Amino acid sequence: MLEIFEKAAIHNGLVTAFAFVGLIMLVSVALSKYLTLGRVHGSAIAIVIGLGLAYWGGVHSGGHKGLADLSLFGGIGLMGGAMLRDFAIVATAFEVQATEARKAGLIGVVALMLGVVLPFLVGAAVAYAFGYSDAVSMTTIGAGAVTYIVGPVTGAAIGASSDVMALSIAAGLIKAILVMVGTPAAARFLRLKTPRSAMVFGGLAGTVSGVSAGLAATDRKLVPYGALVATFHTGLGCLLGPSLLFFAVKAVVA
Repeated sequence: MLEIFEKAAIHNGLVTAFAFVGLIMLVSVALSKYLTLGRVHGSAIAIVIGLGLAYWGGVHSGGHKGLADLSLFGGIGLMGGAMLRDFAIVATAFEVQATEARKAGLIGVVALMLGVVLPFLVGAAVAYAFGYSDAVSMTTIGAGAVTYIVGPVTGAAIGASSDVMALSIAAGLIKAILVMVGTPAAARFLRLKTPRSAMVFGGLAGTVSGVSAGLAATDRKLVPYGALVATFHTGLGCLLGPSLLFFAVKAVVA
């Protein structure tokens, strides 16, 4: 019986992935309700569980895709891949009300610019502190602190080495994880209650995956607004990283 179930799960990988994620969400919501009395949202707990399982899967299989390296959970690689992720992000835009989006106004634009420049400065400064003193490496790692997409795009454009680009991706992933887990806890302090506040937050935080998951754990209705601005944040970073920001770093370091 168990063998039949295992074969069915392997041959229907995507269905198994959805069922497995649903089970994790069920456990996470229960933990949120009974263990933390609702103080920590179930989505935030699910993110932490997912990261732990991904680490365990990678260690157990010796692979590079976490649980997806195990045949039983191979469908998770498709479910968590770029195709469905990008589809979900694009789909959120259909819930945006134009009248609410316009309310962000100038403050949304300022948040967008600060969300690109400030993480870049922090990332570049940390890179310099750890011995990466050339303009290419500092720019690439700084761009990675903007998002894990901006880092490799910038690095490839200015000729960074593969190890530096890997560091930029790692910096972006750490930022995304911090935003995912930290948003529900900081939501009251940040006053994330309105579409306008979500758009400002999306511009400052920047990482689409982090903002989407964090706002989903806070208030699902805010996700489209935060994700909308965060998407522009990634595009702006890809434009400024290998051009204006690189030349600025080169001028300071040289």
